[in-house]
Amino acid sequence: MEQRRFSGKGHWYHETQSNHSQTDVLPLVPEAANVDDRFLLDLALPEEIIAACSGWLAPARTLCHLLFPLDTPVNRLHTLSAYDRLSTALTVAQACGVQRLCNHYAALLAPLPGPDSSRESNRRLAQITQYARQLASSPDVIDDKAQHQLDEVGLTTYDIVLINQIIGFIGFQARVVAVFQALLGHPVRWLPGHPIQPHTLPGIINTWTPVLPVVELRYASAHQLEALSRWQAVPALQALTPVLCHEPKLLDQAGEILLSLDDGDDVALPALFTAMDLLRRSPDRFSAAQFTPLAEAGLPSARAIKLLTRSAFYGWLDRLRLALGKQE
Repeated sequence: MEQRRFSGKGHWYHETQSNHSQTDVLPLVPEAANVDDRFLLDLALPEEIIAACSGWLAPARTLCHLLFPLDTPVNRLHTLSAYDRLSTALTVAQACGVQRLCNHYAALLAPLPGPDSSRESNRRLAQITQYARQLASSPDVIDDKAQHQLDEVGLTTYDIVLINQIIGFIGFQARVVAVFQALLGHPVRWLPGHPIQPHTLPGIINTWTPVLPVVELRYASAHQLEALSRWQAVPALQALTPVLCHEPKLLDQAGEILLSLDDGDDVALPALFTAMDLLRRSPDRFSAAQFTPLAEAGLPSARAIKLLTRSAFYGWLDRLRLALGKQE
């Protein structure tokens, strides 16, 4: 395929510096911004597969609109602009190497005005971008210093919860899109010249303590109190809930995805473990070759997709634990 090169935000390998050129610059694939399904990006999937996945697809689609609304006002407590959100999404999509996702978020980002050209604004964007890339592709390097650097560039508690939800969600979306593309026999491609390194996660965390302030009951809204009561009762979300319910709308939808996927349906199949491991470490390399052994072992496509999707969702939760707390 012929490579097209553009200046500024014209191609989807994201740069952190703002560009105030008045020249009209088109994204690499401008039509990628115009999709009816902002989560699956209009992949043409069999109706029976969509129906089998409807329980978790609905909240995932809702999250696309909550995380990336068309109008994103900022204020003292919520400082992340639409540009901040979409540039973070693009950074994570690049780290995962799923080109369909990169094309989409690059196309959404391209027409937006970037931050001003001050040193402080560029440092802030560079820090957010570095953090997003590290948490997405090298989560084992995230430590107290990385978390402190977000605070140093002016991100609030609400911002930090939101930015980590965006990073986790886009990693989840990238893996789901990779799975569905593999089902359809489509290759997962990445930008030539930018090889994707395998993702690594630390070992199992047994004792976890939040590093961000939790929601204080005396100041909590009715929605926050409801979210606290509901999601602390779910084991996988119990420890995270007091921090995540700073943004209860996001927590509600993530929780609904979990409830739909986490129903105790397990399969002890070596080929499935191999597929899950590749999807977790290198989503850009996931292909139709991973489905063949599953089908040969008698695992229906819909069930395989659910189990792979659940694995991807737990990768999201693992990153939230790393980003928002520490092991003791």
